[in-house]
Amino acid sequence: MKRLGFSDQQGTRPLVDTLAVAAAVLASIAMIQLVTRSPPVTLAYAGGLVVLGLVAFAAGRRRPRAVAVTENADPDWSVTVAAIEQPGVAVAITDRANRLACANAAFELWFGSSHAPPRLPVDGVSSEKLNRAARSAWRDGEAEEVTIADEGQGWTASVQRAGRGDEYLIWRFTPVARIEPLAGIGKQIAGVFGRILSAAGIEVALVGPDGTIRAVNEGFARRACGDGDASLVGQDFVSMLRSDDRDRIYFAREGRKGSPQTLVQVPLSDPDSPPVAVDEAPSLMLLLDSSVGLGGWGADAKGQTPQLESLLEQLPLGLAMTDRDGHFLFANPAFMRAAGTEVKGLPPYPSDLVVRQDKTALSDAVRRYGKGPASSGDIAVRLAADPDEPVSLGLAGVRGLGEAAVLLSLADTTEETRLKRQVAQATKMQAVGQLAGGVAHDFNNVLTAIIGYCDLMLLRHTPGDSDYDDIQQIRANSNRAASLTRQLLAFSRQQTLQPEVLQLPDVISEVSQLLKRLLGAKVTLRTHHDRDLGPVRADPRQLEQVIINLAVNARDAIQAKRGEHAHGTLTFTTRRVLANDIQRMGSEIIPTGDYTVLVAEDTGGGIPPENLSKIFEPFFTTKELGKGTGLGLSTVYGIVKQSGGFIFVDNAQHPGGTIKGARFTIYLPVHHASEEELARAEVEEEESRDWSAGGRILLVEDEDMVRAVAERALTRQGYTVVTASDGDEGVEAVYDGQEFDLVVSDVVMPTLDGPAMAREIRKLHPKIPVLFMSGYAEEQLRREIDFDRMHFIAKPFSVQQIAKKVEEALRASPR
Repeated sequence: MKRLGFSDQQGTRPLVDTLAVAAAVLASIAMIQLVTRSPPVTLAYAGGLVVLGLVAFAAGRRRPRAVAVTENADPDWSVTVAAIEQPGVAVAITDRANRLACANAAFELWFGSSHAPPRLPVDGVSSEKLNRAARSAWRDGEAEEVTIADEGQGWTASVQRAGRGDEYLIWRFTPVARIEPLAGIGKQIAGVFGRILSAAGIEVALVGPDGTIRAVNEGFARRACGDGDASLVGQDFVSMLRSDDRDRIYFAREGRKGSPQTLVQVPLSDPDSPPVAVDEAPSLMLLLDSSVGLGGWGADAKGQTPQLESLLEQLPLGLAMTDRDGHFLFANPAFMRAAGTEVKGLPPYPSDLVVRQDKTALSDAVRRYGKGPASSGDIAVRLAADPDEPVSLGLAGVRGLGEAAVLLSLADTTEETRLKRQVAQATKMQAVGQLAGGVAHDFNNVLTAIIGYCDLMLLRHTPGDSDYDDIQQIRANSNRAASLTRQLLAFSRQQTLQPEVLQLPDVISEVSQLLKRLLGAKVTLRTHHDRDLGPVRADPRQLEQVIINLAVNARDAIQAKRGEHAHGTLTFTTRRVLANDIQRMGSEIIPTGDYTVLVAEDTGGGIPPENLSKIFEPFFTTKELGKGTGLGLSTVYGIVKQSGGFIFVDNAQHPGGTIKGARFTIYLPVHHASEEELARAEVEEEESRDWSAGGRILLVEDEDMVRAVAERALTRQGYTVVTASDGDEGVEAVYDGQEFDLVVSDVVMPTLDGPAMAREIRKLHPKIPVLFMSGYAEEQLRREIDFDRMHFIAKPFSVQQIAKKVEEALRASPR
């Protein structure tokens, strides 16, 4: 039997204590009288004791009674279980060790009592979401709602921290209702909507994928079985119909006595959802009475045909009519324009409009629609006027218009086809660019590790060692591979630029010797520079790549026109263009401003006009197979656009009007330094800050090989390095109370990326500097995250480069 906290004998103690206190009070009063021999003093003392006694008695009356407690009692969760029982919501409570402390019936039904969140029987992606939610709840008090699922059910999960000492997590799971967008359509067909269709001569049936009827309107039931109230659910739809030897469709009950029907199938698959096969979706079967809309023409149709032709001539859609034998009767101007027969006139037969391979198919189709039931369809053909682009030719069998039997429709899709081609090309180029950027980014991680390990090995070898030259060769080839990745990133316009303020003549001068070797003795290089050229802000190495690519293209063009031993000229000219000049040009592409212009002009014979619009497309080349990849000019275009400039191409002409050669014109905006930049430069020159080497660095990188190289490189420089494999580990290291002088982090990481991790760390340490490592563009990163004390280093980097960059970041942010 459990022992209570108070014994039974304690009830007599208050009386004994009261008598003892009274005796003590009387003794003290007698002692005061004996010592002072003054009755007033004795009375005052006695009165004070009485007042104190009354106050103590009143306080004792208000003191709460001791509550009997049971020793060694376990927590009672029965009340909690009763409180969390909610219909349609699963609730679970877990402790710090992720053990299930309490759960309601819905949780046990859906997940079982042997599972505790975040470890639930769901798919892998959902498990990761639950783990992240748990970490966020323990850290922040609650987490955002996430959606999880298993093979047959989905839930919305939320979690928050609770308890007297924040010792528990409360999880709530609400099932995701799957809405059936086609629910209730059968009731609409069998109701008022179905009667409206029947009144318009349209009978409708909802047919399942297996061919059985799910619902019909009243008119369908009346014509199929003679009773409009009959239920045909579960019967075979095909058995309700029949066809004759001319493929005309009738209701089986009516036979040929009834009117022929046009059958239209409408698959009920949502176009915004993932594609669903037609045979796996229910369908609406519409039966249109052939007499509806055609019988009105009657016998007077011949007299109405001229009015019909006058009406069709005004329509923008190309329409034409033929008789039953396929002879053209009429074609409106839009049809002749779309068919390319405006000049030659309308030929006798529709088959004369198409290429030889499509003549038989079109003749058979016209004959079939002219002599068969009234129906419609289309056929893909290639017009003789434009055999490269297939078009859709619509055909419809018509009745009651005298000689007319077939209506042909042809839309003028020239502009639409051009726009579709441009959209397809743009989509393809965007996909190829994203692929190239992703490949280059991953390749940069590999090159960072190779170059880093080469640098570390060179620290242990000296020139003359047997391995020194081999390591240097590996490093040189790795740097060459890095230049290839820069070309890929330039093509995708995602290259990591390191812009500087420079003068274009200086860049041309730097590569002039290399250009002369590339061009050879037969091609003369000339340069002309304007005075007072404005400085531009660009990556000098990328601009050198632009100049080299233009020079190589000019050399190949000169040799292709004049022969390998012919002479030619390549001229680079720089010009100063002011904002007023841009306004006079009236260009809708170039914004008004000051520009420094680079013009590259050669004597290679120019570019064919049909190729001018394609010259910057990747993989487009006019060179022979094996002599060009088609990436040179697309790389030039990517570098110029990412540098904020514009590039145009045209053909330069001799005074007589003949084409001399190609001319590329590059506009780069003039860089005007702001007052803040000038002031910062002066401060950096005048002030030198005291800084001692060393410090604690948090290194966050998900690639193991890159993390290992960076850790060894920084450790050799005297830094204390703490590593983390992802953003969550990096945040936990800071939240654990560790102090760091600098955070070195990758940008793209799973779960929590670099910028998001930096924002979390800045909540505790607002002024801690961050050095980002990435193979993507610095400008793209700065658009996504904007705060001070942020630095950047491009991948791939060497051991010396990362050590220098870390030192610069620490110097710029004194401790």
